[in-house]
Amino acid sequence: MLKDITLGQYFPGDTAIHRIDPRVKIVLVMAFIVTIFLGAGPISYALVLAFLGFVIGVSRIPPKMVVRGLKPILFIMIFTGVLNIFYTPGRELWSWGFLHITLEGIQVAVLMVIRIMLLIIGTSMLTYTTSPIQLTDGLESLLSPLKKLHAPVHELSMMMSIALRFIPTLIEETDKIMSAQKARGADFETGSIVKRAKALIPILVPLFISAFRRADELATAMECRLYRGDVGRTRMRQLRVSGVDYGAIAVCVVVFGAVIVLGRFGL
Repeated sequence: MLKDITLGQYFPGDTAIHRIDPRVKIVLVMAFIVTIFLGAGPISYALVLAFLGFVIGVSRIPPKMVVRGLKPILFIMIFTGVLNIFYTPGRELWSWGFLHITLEGIQVAVLMVIRIMLLIIGTSMLTYTTSPIQLTDGLESLLSPLKKLHAPVHELSMMMSIALRFIPTLIEETDKIMSAQKARGADFETGSIVKRAKALIPILVPLFISAFRRADELATAMECRLYRGDVGRTRMRQLRVSGVDYGAIAVCVVVFGAVIVLGRFGL
C-alpha cells in the first residue's frame, strides 16, 4: 500500500506539459478543481476524463503510475459511494430496515466516486510534471502580493514544497522500517485493532527520529550554502509566460467552459 502512494513524486521530462510555467499550472489546477464540482452529468465528466487522458498522454506519465495513485484512496471512494447510495432520498429501489437504496442515490454515488478520481488524478499531475523548485518559485510568485502585508511568502512556499518533496522519502523510510520489523517477527496484519495499533509503535518511533534527523541535516545543508531566505535571493531560471502557456490556457478555457455549460444543463 505504501508503494502505491505517488503524491509528491516528480517525473522529469521535456514535454509540453513539463515546460508550462508553474504559475500557470497552479492556476489551471485550481480552475480544474472548481470545474469538476460544476460538472453535473456523464457527458461533462466524460469530457473531463478525455482531457485528463490527453494531458497524461502528452506528459508521457505512465498510466499505470496514475492508476496506482488511486489505490490509497480506494477505501474513501467506497465509503463515500456507500453513504450516498443508502442515504440519498429519491425513488426507492430496495429497502431493509433503515437502509434504503434509491435510483438517485446510485447516480449520486457514481458521480461522487468519479469526481474524487478526477480530482486526485488532476492534482497529482501538478506534482508529477513540476519539480519542487519550480513549485516553490510559482507559489512565491503567485503569493507575492501578500509581501506588502509582511507575510513570510517565501518561507511558506519553501515549507510547502519541502513537505511535498519529503512525502516519497518518508514513505520509502516507512517501508524499510516495516520490512526490518517484519524480519524480526513483527505482525502488523492480524489481531484486534488495539493490537495492530500497538504494533505500529516500533514503526512510528524510528520514523519520527529519522524525520527529525533528515530535517536537521537539511537545515545544516541550507546554512552551509548561506541560505538566508528571500533577502537578496536570485533565481537561476526566471519565470516567463511563453507560447506553450498561452496554448495551455486556451485549451483549458475551451474545455472548462464546455464542462460548465454542460453542467448547467445537467449533462
